[in-house]
Amino acid sequence: MTAPLLHRLTGLLLISVTALVAVREWGRTDALDPLAYLLWVILVGALFLQVKPGRKGFVYVALALTAALIMKGGDWRGTITAAMHSGTFIAAFFTALATLRAAAEPSESIRAGGSFLSRQPPGKRYLALTLGGTAFALLLNYGSIALLGSLATAAAHEEPDEEIRNHRRRRMLLAIQRGFVVSLPWSPLSFSVAISTALIPGASWGGVLVPCFITAVIMTLLGWGLDTLFKPRLSHPLPPRGKPEGSWALMLPLLALLAILATSVVLLGAITGIRVVGLVLVIVPIMAFVWTWLQARDGGTPLGERLRDYTFRDMPGYRSEVLLLMMAGYIGTVGAPLLAPLVKASGFHPEDLPHWLVLAGLIWVIPLCGQFAMNPILAVTLIAPLLPTPAELGVSPAVLVSAICAGWALGGISSPFTATTLLIGSFGNVSARHVGLRWNGTYMVVCLVALPLWVLAYAYLLS
Repeated sequence: MTAPLLHRLTGLLLISVTALVAVREWGRTDALDPLAYLLWVILVGALFLQVKPGRKGFVYVALALTAALIMKGGDWRGTITAAMHSGTFIAAFFTALATLRAAAEPSESIRAGGSFLSRQPPGKRYLALTLGGTAFALLLNYGSIALLGSLATAAAHEEPDEEIRNHRRRRMLLAIQRGFVVSLPWSPLSFSVAISTALIPGASWGGVLVPCFITAVIMTLLGWGLDTLFKPRLSHPLPPRGKPEGSWALMLPLLALLAILATSVVLLGAITGIRVVGLVLVIVPIMAFVWTWLQARDGGTPLGERLRDYTFRDMPGYRSEVLLLMMAGYIGTVGAPLLAPLVKASGFHPEDLPHWLVLAGLIWVIPLCGQFAMNPILAVTLIAPLLPTPAELGVSPAVLVSAICAGWALGGISSPFTATTLLIGSFGNVSARHVGLRWNGTYMVVCLVALPLWVLAYAYLLS
């Protein structure tokens, strides 16, 4: 099959799986699951033919683990069904979020807001880019790093002094990366919240929002404090700076979109009782469609052309990322029942550990796994079934989710294999490992101390 045909098939399959998963969430029925699983298997095959050998390895691992699970016996059918359930959800969630990114990227108002943030004076720039990066991440996901990173790099290149230019670029890129990462613990559009609340019984986005949002606030303040405390020392005085062009009113279109999204999720959630991730699967594509239609009406690219580009160009362009995420969820779900007997046979029993160590250990182990190329989805889906239940730990489900999401966020900022460090490294002309361990080294050490203390305080003093 030629590449154009594979691209078309990939786009159609992703949209079809998304529609079926949305029906599952909104109709609260699994009647269409067999069709969704069949299309998902075909999708995996189509993606397998398009990706590089390194990504193909994840499919081989998935097949090997599936064979081992079948040979082991027991309820292997139920486990494989759960794994495909996870895989279809991840495909649908990614596809839904990509619609908003496709609608936002051509928007001049969004680009103007990002440019305004990147041109803030040094005293305000870090906090502006971190908070702005969080807001952009809610709409663009990884696209926020690509957009703000390109704008920040362009702004830095306008600086004639090489010493100031290098410092400015590094500090701006770190603020953008950390702005994206602090959205992971609490945003209903993040995989960390979607996956962890699905894995921990009794957890929901509404139940974890407050502690996870405080995690994000702590990470933001720590980054701002370190940036302020360790300002680079220049070999010559900093020249006077003028005010950036424009005003904070440039951020209003972004804030309006976020307000519409938040209001829609809260109201529809209260009316329907559907979980937040299920609401996102429908609300986000509708918002993206309306936004795209308005752009087309105002003289932008015709709506039909934009829809065709999204289906047959944009979504196939994410083939490597989609396959990695789907296989991480599938491998973790299939691998957990195989790993559990090995863990018990080794004499290591997580339920016998001090409860505080289990919670703190999650925040440390997830970023550690990221140093060995283990995607957070894979790490969490493997580890979560081995954990004691919240009741056994004597804590609420929100505490366990808070620990997982905090570790997930730190993995996103430190692992040399995540999209965040790879993108920041490419803009900064350094390696992803340099970004994760050198640029973010001090920040990681401080967070690895502060976040466990916060989670433990919430678990045993506040919740």
